[in-house]
Amino acid sequence: MDRKTLIRQYKETPRPMGVFRVHNTADDRSLVGTSRDLPSMLNRQRFQLDHGSHPNRALQEDWNRLGQEAFVLEVLDTLDPADRSESDLVDDLAVLEQLWLDKLLPYGARGYNTERKQPLPHDLPTSREDGA
Repeated sequence: MDRKTLIRQYKETPRPMGVFRVHNTADDRSLVGTSRDLPSMLNRQRFQLDHGSHPNRALQEDWNRLGQEAFVLEVLDTLDPADRSESDLVDDLAVLEQLWLDKLLPYGARGYNTERKQPLPHDLPTSREDGA
């Protein structure tokens, strides 16, 4: 195959999307997040941590103190983008992330995430739940 064909195939190949975690195995703390391109996001997380520029200061401090050997960057769950609209993908990623946040509770001493300030759209009460 020629170079143009390979580039086109690469661009047309859907990237794995879903939920990732940066796990501090020494202290059992985690940062949980989502991405529409998991390989790129994991690479970005590692690059930022290696270069001291990660936006999460607590995570960066632990990385500097414990070294990269104490951390695992992993994919927790993936979404299949087939037959989903753009808005469905965004909503599904948010729901999937919330499921993992509820399961791992990576807040305070257990992690690097901050608790959500407002509910996700799927967390809002329906007319039956709010008594309307």
